[in-house]
Amino acid sequence: MSPSFHVPYILPTVLLALALLLKLPTFLRASRDPDVRATTLLLTWATAVLVVITPVNIERLNVLTGIPNIAAPWAYSFLTAFCATGLTMIMRWREEPSERRRRRLRRIYWLYAGIIGVLWLTFVLADVPTPRIYDLDTYYADTPWMREHILLYIAAHMVSSLVAVSMLWKWFPEVANRWLKAGVVLLQLGFASGLVFDVAKIAAIGARWSGQNWDVLSTQAAPSFALMEAALVALGFIVPQAGPFLQKWIRDQRDYRRLGPLWRALRVLTPAAATARFGPWTPLDLRLMQRQQRVHDALRVLGPYFDTALHRRAREAAQAGNGTPNADGIAGAITISAAISTYQQDGPPTEHPREPEGGTIVSDRIEAIASALHHPHVLEDVRRRMATTGSANDHA
Repeated sequence: MSPSFHVPYILPTVLLALALLLKLPTFLRASRDPDVRATTLLLTWATAVLVVITPVNIERLNVLTGIPNIAAPWAYSFLTAFCATGLTMIMRWREEPSERRRRRLRRIYWLYAGIIGVLWLTFVLADVPTPRIYDLDTYYADTPWMREHILLYIAAHMVSSLVAVSMLWKWFPEVANRWLKAGVVLLQLGFASGLVFDVAKIAAIGARWSGQNWDVLSTQAAPSFALMEAALVALGFIVPQAGPFLQKWIRDQRDYRRLGPLWRALRVLTPAAATARFGPWTPLDLRLMQRQQRVHDALRVLGPYFDTALHRRAREAAQAGNGTPNADGIAGAITISAAISTYQQDGPPTEHPREPEGGTIVSDRIEAIASALHHPHVLEDVRRRMATTGSANDHA
């Protein structure tokens, strides 16, 4: 067996195992959530199928157990469980919770559990002494009980794929959410790939029955579509759940970094109360919430020191500099810097009137101010312009 042969198996197996690993923390936190539980099971079955059908693992199982072809019932059982979980997840998405839905889900679980039981029974009854790594389905296509074993798993897989494609096709026009729509498309492609897998297997087995040799369909064409199905179906169930989370994470990460310069500038102020320390492993949304809270708390402390006249001059100077688009943010950043300096030097509060809680000139423009602090050279240019203007007014 050449190493290159295993590459098609290794890549999707690693991807599915990684997806399962990333899903485990969610499962541990919300194991009672049916959707979370079903997604974790789906990834588990898909990963197990790919692990077992890898040629090197088939050989290992044969050697370790001393039972030729024992990988077959294991792989087909995991595949059947994968089919059942996929069908029930689609039904959970499509239908509102009800007693009718609960009965249908239970019926599917029992039906596929029965199929798994029959798969093991037929394997026990079959006489399959010769280990076959690549062509078991066609080699034993005429063997009593093993023939039924093979046809049963293909039939169960084909029926679940047909039902899934039909349900998804009818449901697609009703889906509005873009992440869910993307998931439905991936699922349709995945289950369609599964149907191609079934057709290739049946064609190869039928050719054996008629005395022809189309084994290449079973040994080379079918596995590629099986791998494609496992990856696409798993992605189809992951994307609708991971997509919104990833989108929110990117937005929170952007906001967290954007607030960085403002938070660091305000960190010199002594907080009114001790704040909890969050480490790098703390969820991002909690760290963002803490950073936003610290910024607002610091601005309340600085409220009496905000100079509205300074803010006005800074805004005029920023606007005069080739029409700076973020004039309000630049003016707010300069005003905050001056207020911090006055506060640290125990200077007196400003005599200019201010709005409650630091004034809307600052509190309503936190994002613009944080953005301005990312460009200190622009702030310095505006300060120089203000100094030049002030000097010219003094001479006048």
